[in-house]
Amino acid sequence: MAVSVSILTVVTALHLLAFVFAFGAERRRSTAVPVPDQYDEKTICKYGTEASTVYGMSAFGLLLVSQAVVNGVTKCLCFGKGLVTGTSYTVWAIVFFVVSWVSFLGAEACLLGGSARNAYHTKSEGIYKGKELSCAVLPVGVFAAGAAFTLMSLIATILYYLAHSKADTGGWEKHQNDGINIGMTTPSDAPKQQNTEFNKV
Repeated sequence: MAVSVSILTVVTALHLLAFVFAFGAERRRSTAVPVPDQYDEKTICKYGTEASTVYGMSAFGLLLVSQAVVNGVTKCLCFGKGLVTGTSYTVWAIVFFVVSWVSFLGAEACLLGGSARNAYHTKSEGIYKGKELSCAVLPVGVFAAGAAFTLMSLIATILYYLAHSKADTGGWEKHQNDGINIGMTTPSDAPKQQNTEFNKV
């Protein structure tokens, strides 16, 4: 299987867009401050923007599509013709395949969990003024971890695709065909060599 520039371009673009959205989600995390209720003496949590949830889910979807494209082309390493055994490309393809999936699942977990947590708002409770009210907010670094895993997934996915392309059976079949062609041309050269020796005699 030859390396496709279009596949590399699509995968890289989707991963980079997912990274940008994940980074934006970390910057736009929802914040909350306890404020007194204007109708009674209770204290409520006032939340800010929920843009992080939209950014996080966008990154989640883009990363999912990118992973589906690569594994669809490579048959998820489990289907198709199989890889050439006994080569370093096959070993690296398996290693990067595992790293790609681990980083992908880590990124998706951070993005999905962060988006859900960012959308959660503590409801008004009967806590009177003077008592501390704990407003539920997303901890710092969840979306940042998702962005880091996204970059790791990008590197591992590209390396996996390149190694898989080298280790695919297409390269082995081409090598076999080259050997057949060499074998077919050898007998045709034999009569010429015999004629040359006969003329010398």
